[in-house]
Amino acid sequence: MIPARFANLAFSFILSGLMSLIISGIATVRSSGVGPDILSLWLGTWITSWVIAFPTVLVVAPIARKLVSLVTAPAPETRRA
Repeated sequence: MIPARFANLAFSFILSGLMSLIISGIATVRSSGVGPDILSLWLGTWITSWVIAFPTVLVVAPIARKLVSLVTAPAPETRRA
């Protein structure tokens, strides 16, 4: 287990990996079609995408959090008796 202080980094790593896997798969199939070499093409595309996606998520996530906070209402406070 990794320390909790690395949760944001781990989340960004996993999220960028999964998203780049899905998007690169769609893009690879659309551009090359489904053929015998699709998995090797997809893997190459995915690794390249992930190398770009991970640092991008690290930079963009705080901006996205700020934008979400601007368009959402604050959570109501709960009162305890």
